This record gives sequence, C-alpha cells and structure tokens, in this order.
Amino acid sequence: MALLEVKNLEVSYGVIKALKGISFEVNEGEIVTLIGANGAGKTTTMQSVIGLIPKNGGSVIYDGQDITKQPCHKIVHLGMSQVPEGRRVFQELTVYENLLMGAYSIKEKDTFKEDLEKVYKRFPRLAERSGQIAGTLSGGEQQMLAMGRALMSRPKLLMLDEPSMGLSPLLVDEVFDIIKDINKDGTTILLVEQNAGKSLAISDRAYVLETGSIVLSGTGAELAASEDVKKAYLGV
Repeated sequence: MALLEVKNLEVSYGVIKALKGISFEVNEGEIVTLIGANGAGKTTTMQSVIGLIPKNGGSVIYDGQDITKQPCHKIVHLGMSQVPEGRRVFQELTVYENLLMGAYSIKEKDTFKEDLEKVYKRFPRLAERSGQIAGTLSGGEQQMLAMGRALMSRPKLLMLDEPSMGLSPLLVDEVFDIIKDINKDGTTILLVEQNAGKSLAISDRAYVLETGSIVLSGTGAELAASEDVKKAYLGV
C-alpha cells in the first residue's frame, strides 16, 4: 500500500523548471531512495513534498489524504518529518531543547518522556550530551541530533536529505545502520543521498533523477547492477 504518492509534480524557480512532472511512490514499510547528481532536483522534491516550497503542478497524496496545498506544519502533524540537508540543528539550544522542539506536535507529557528515552537509547551520545549546546557538537553528533529531533514527532514517514554529507566513512556506516534500524522499527523512509552505493544497498526501491526528471527506477539491487548507474554514480 502506498503511503506516499507523488503524481506529475512540477516546481519552478522563476523560468527554470526544477521538477518536470515527476511521479513516484513510497509504500508503507519501505526504504526508497532518490539518487542523482547535484542540481538533479532531489532536495527540491523533498521540500515540495513536505510543503516547504510551492508546487506549480501535480499532486501529493499522503496516507490517503491530498496534502498538495497543505502547509508544512500541518503535514508534520499528519505524521511526516524531515531531516534537512546540512542538519540545521538549533545551534544555540541544548541537545535536550532541540529534541523538545522536535516534539512540538506531541501534547502528552508521558508520550514525550517515552519518546525521549527511545531517542537517547538509539543515540547514547545525545543522552551523554543532553545539556550541551548543539552548535558545539561534532558533525556526526549533529546529524544524530537532527535524526533524533525528527523522530520526536513520531513520523510514519521519515525523509532524510543527504544524511551522510560531510561525515567520515566510519560515521557514514553508522548512519546507514541507524537508518536500517529505524526502518525495522516500523518507520517508512524516503532517502535523498549522493552516496549511491550505500543508499542502494539498503533500499527496497530507488529512482534516478536527472535535471528534474526521473530517468530510471527499480529495486535497489536492480539499480546497483545497472551499467548506467554504475558509470554515472558508482564510479565503476
């Protein structure tokens, strides 16, 4: 069953067409990846789906509801959350305060405590640095904080934009392991990632974007084996 259906999505920046009528879906329980070069439209896709930028055409259906014209804060209340490119944690706030901000849509105090414990269990370093100012964390710790903050809203669909960017190879492996674990716990994942090899290895399905259009789709294994994908994105 499709949790997210994107149909003929169009986005323009002035006269430039960033997305040229793309269509894709994410089924409940899947990890789905969008890969492509810089400027292909990956981040634009994610931002338009969650309502951060306006759409010029097409529709977005989430969990059976048309959210095409819904603002971002209402979409979050429906159970969708995003970890943005570059982490974008609240630099001047503590780790705890960042996680509190992520739970703004959760009203029950007991639910917040339960979710906070889950995040601290998944990211022990955040528990150790609960009172530390977020801007003083390492890049890897900030990425974990951004992921933990997104999980505090209890999303059914978690969207991650370039989660491995700027991280050491060891931390990249750790982040992808965490993504797999989050998915195993029942959260559907939409992943935008330039590390095609790592992302395809954990994906149920994937789509390749080039200059605002989807040019290839298939299972993660199928795209990893594609000669075109190997040449363009895997350096083979």
